[in-house]
Amino acid sequence: MRAAWAALLGLLLLPAPALPHAVLVKSVPAQRAALAESPARVELWFNERLEPAYSRASVTDEAGAQVDLRDVAVSPAYPKRLSVSLPPLGPGRYTVRFRVLSVDGHVVESTLTFTVKGRR
Repeated sequence: MRAAWAALLGLLLLPAPALPHAVLVKSVPAQRAALAESPARVELWFNERLEPAYSRASVTDEAGAQVDLRDVAVSPAYPKRLSVSLPPLGPGRYTVRFRVLSVDGHVVESTLTFTVKGRR
């Protein structure tokens, strides 16, 4: 009985395996940014390499219409960066939705927003 408890205690004291997954570390525009002008692109940087075939992003306006140029891509030169081009956007609030698959097989989905205020 003591041996069983000792074995169980030994298992509990082992370090838990890390569960790595892609974490958004930077975005341009930044979360909740208020911009004077429309950005040309949305760029998302992650802490892990992304699987290009299974990583996507879209930008929608306040009505939910997709406004990006539908050219989302993982950078071949920097496989931790996902980006999508934008046409000139009018004033308003925009939502970036992304779903990425990192090379370790974990899927991450999230959103961020930014506002284009326009020139005064």
